[in-house]
Amino acid sequence: MKHTIAILVKDHPGVLARISSLFNRRRFNIESIAAGHSEKEGVTRITIVTEGDDAILEQITKQLNKLVDVLRVKDLPREHSVERELALIKVSTKSVDERSEIMQLVDTFRGHIVDIDKKSLTIEVTGAQEKINAKLKLLESFGILEIARTGKISLSRGAQRILN
Repeated sequence: MKHTIAILVKDHPGVLARISSLFNRRRFNIESIAAGHSEKEGVTRITIVTEGDDAILEQITKQLNKLVDVLRVKDLPREHSVERELALIKVSTKSVDERSEIMQLVDTFRGHIVDIDKKSLTIEVTGAQEKINAKLKLLESFGILEIARTGKISLSRGAQRILN
């Protein structure tokens, strides 16, 4: 079972390395990891997607809470959170007709063209991981040159907050 874990930490050098080392030492796999500033100055939000049963989730949570710079750890169940991922996809374009076809396809799935070159288009798409994967499948036939993905980020639904 996949789990999305939100971790609020003090914004200090090496915190992300210590967290990823904890996962490595305990042999927990990190499927994706995203980190960035939170709404509170000096606090970084880290979102980790990992796999395991409830016992593994409990063990991960306990181990994370032992780290000095960790302020809060919360499991974000899919049904109680909003999830998104960002992907930048560079696609090969061989002709003007092909470029137009790709542009129409991108418009249909509410993506954005963020760069145009004579031989490629760079597309920005956001959404749930499954939707990103479906969009990639549609673009495969044109020739994908490069992909960069953020990994999942997530927030609890409603006014609920991790830190007060």
